[in-house]
Amino acid sequence: MMPGNINPRKMKQMMKQLGMQMDQIDGVEKIVIYTSKGNWIFDTAEVSAMTMQGVTTYQVSGTPRFEESVAEIPDEDVRLVAEQASVSVDEARKALIACRGDIAEAILKVSK
Repeated sequence: MMPGNINPRKMKQMMKQLGMQMDQIDGVEKIVIYTSKGNWIFDTAEVSAMTMQGVTTYQVSGTPRFEESVAEIPDEDVRLVAEQASVSVDEARKALIACRGDIAEAILKVSK
């Protein structure tokens, strides 16, 4: 963090001398970072791009929310759990979703 008494013009000159360039990206509506466990979503965010020695780094400022990813459950997995645990297809699908697609865990869960 820079002290508050530095002139913004001098700051730009110093950055230019160091070979740094910083730009604000305007018009950002939404940023989504996809991960295997879910998505980080920034509905409102400020994005800055800083280029130094030929490498561009992006800085995102804002408050994210996390949405867990829902596993895609193949129909054959649902049928297998339903048959092995002697439960309905709906119960088998719910168990697979709760167990993130783990067939063995879903069978154990609905068998109890």
